[in-house]
Amino acid sequence: MYDPNVEISVIVPCYNEEDVLLLFYREVKNVLENTLKLSDYEICFIDDGSKDKTLEIVKKLSNDDSHVIFVSFTRNFGKEAGIYAGLKYSRGRYVVIMDADLQDPPSMIPAMYSILNSGEYDSVAVCRTTRSGEPVIRSFFSRCFYSLINKISSVEIKNGARDFRMMNRKTVDHLIKVSEYNRFSKGLFQFVGGKTYWLSYENKVRAAGTTKWSFWNLLHYAIDGIVNFSDAPLSISTAVGLFITLFSFIWVIVLIAKKIIIGNYNVSGWTSAVCIILFLGGVQLLSIGIIGQYISRIFLETKNRPIFLVSETNASDDDTDEKDGVRHMG
Repeated sequence: MYDPNVEISVIVPCYNEEDVLLLFYREVKNVLENTLKLSDYEICFIDDGSKDKTLEIVKKLSNDDSHVIFVSFTRNFGKEAGIYAGLKYSRGRYVVIMDADLQDPPSMIPAMYSILNSGEYDSVAVCRTTRSGEPVIRSFFSRCFYSLINKISSVEIKNGARDFRMMNRKTVDHLIKVSEYNRFSKGLFQFVGGKTYWLSYENKVRAAGTTKWSFWNLLHYAIDGIVNFSDAPLSISTAVGLFITLFSFIWVIVLIAKKIIIGNYNVSGWTSAVCIILFLGGVQLLSIGIIGQYISRIFLETKNRPIFLVSETNASDDDTDEKDGVRHMG
């Protein structure tokens, strides 16, 4: 809920970030108060079911600093749910989304604020120009993902783009209205439109702690992005099926023609038959799997389950409503 008395809201999804949380808080607070000279801001920590002392640290910060708001989930719902919760609870004129690991430099906030204040842009986003410090294989697959999704999707997602961005209230309200269960924020940012200014920076390594994104988590995230913003896999599956059908039909005609012309043409061949059967079976299973990915998302959407459940928070009860699937458990 928008509050004209809050200039900037900083949304920070957290999952097991006890090692870096205090350092992040100090750096962000220093930028907001000493660089921007703001007193009307809030830092909203979204605890995504952390199993360490993240919630304990955040609650202590909120007791000591009235600018700190915390929202704690009943369990781990994922970063996308954390971003959505932060958007719903944010009250600022401008809203910043950033990670707690300091890979998103707080020192960039003043430049983002200045650009948005000009009134020419609706959001300021950040893009990495390098991937130094990142595993080579991970960088390779990341580049492949961005290349693929930009070819098959109706929205363009910049290679190296992060969730780190500052948006005006209009853009935030648009994002809140997109309350789908299966979320892919990088695509949703582009979906809602508006003018975006891109800032570039060199990749930063985590200030402390370890990444929570394994290869399989990233793979699942990539599949979510592709399925949520493109039906190309279904079209490709259909095209492959059509091609194999036509090829099989033509091959049958060829075999019949050879039998008629040659007379005693032998079409036997156990090995080749098995290979063909296995190939066709693999294509069928792949096609069923692709269809299953879309059906599973339809299944989850039709359940209309809440995107997240709140265990405890120090935010006002008026900051969210229940019509979008948010439920308070305590």
